[in-house]
Amino acid sequence: MPARYVKVPSALTGESNLKSDAKGKVVVGESTIAKLSKESLPYLPTWDKNEKYEPYTFQEHHDNALKADKSFPDLFKGDDYVTTNLSPKLGTEIRGIQLSELNDAGRDQVALLASQRGVLVFRDQDLIDKGPENLVEYVSHYGTPHIHPTSGAPKGHPDIHSVLTGDTKEDAFSTRNNLVVWHSDVSYELNPTAVSFLAVTNIPKAGGGDTVFADNREAYNRLSPLFKEKIDNLKAVHSAVDQANLAVVKGGVVKRHPVENIHPVVRTTPSGQKVLYVNSGFTRRIVDLKGEESDFLLKFLLQHIASSQDFQVRVNWQPGTVAIFDNRIVSHSAILDFDTSDGRLIIRAAARGERPVHDLEDLNKPDENLVYEGPEYIGNHREV
Repeated sequence: MPARYVKVPSALTGESNLKSDAKGKVVVGESTIAKLSKESLPYLPTWDKNEKYEPYTFQEHHDNALKADKSFPDLFKGDDYVTTNLSPKLGTEIRGIQLSELNDAGRDQVALLASQRGVLVFRDQDLIDKGPENLVEYVSHYGTPHIHPTSGAPKGHPDIHSVLTGDTKEDAFSTRNNLVVWHSDVSYELNPTAVSFLAVTNIPKAGGGDTVFADNREAYNRLSPLFKEKIDNLKAVHSAVDQANLAVVKGGVVKRHPVENIHPVVRTTPSGQKVLYVNSGFTRRIVDLKGEESDFLLKFLLQHIASSQDFQVRVNWQPGTVAIFDNRIVSHSAILDFDTSDGRLIIRAAARGERPVHDLEDLNKPDENLVYEGPEYIGNHREV
């Protein structure tokens, strides 16, 4: 078994206080529940080892942002709202607008603004309080909600990704100096997610647990013209295998067989933005390069994204905060800087987007979802 799957801090996996029954259902233990806010209870993660889904097939996606009014008349009404840019190019905080009250045109304009600013931080929202069913319905406006292949989900709502971290006395840094993992959500999918909703329903009492975002458009723009030319037509393998193997090792659930799909290193969004589309979470190798060459190039590109704080922003979670980000153009990571005897419950609901393309002439051209059948997936040899 590869060593990277063996020792993972409980603080990261949220499995430190779970209980299961003979039917394969896994829920959070009572002692942990007692420490959580009442707002978290409808979103507690559950797992069912009998829950299985077929691999996704290709689907067309039509971006809501492309039909939105660029003057934002349905989003920014009146004078009771305040917007504050978190940085010149990335991130905007918005107060005085209730997402739950927007009409369809206003929701389209949210998608447009997210495609421009990368991440939108809406404060003082009631959207999450209205419950999981309402959240899924809201996200469905932007496309088919994605069902995560391994994570927990609120009971009856598999299309909400629910992650409880903490509530453990284990030293989260016993095997690593930091636990930052930059990633673009489920980039291994043939149709990765696009418009994504994120909220923390249980915020660590002593603070911390922020989420940091990086602008992958600016990461591309910073490269020299010659370097851009060299990587412009490269493709990379994005893999779900490590994530699935981690679930197997931790006794979790693999609801859908892992896939490995090939995407362009330089992606073009439907609005024409160029994006450096690699991430340390799921990008494994550059196609047609030798192993050492691929490792060298990926190391540079990933370090470029991770170390460039001048195109990153940090979102501090407050009660009622909902962050909406365009998963096609940003990378992000949780920050595990809080007391891990405390708990952090974060939820995400996201719509499947288009198949990543380098040239817009290929947008929405069908392709095959590449289900992984190789030896690296240990679930092929174990019951999951």
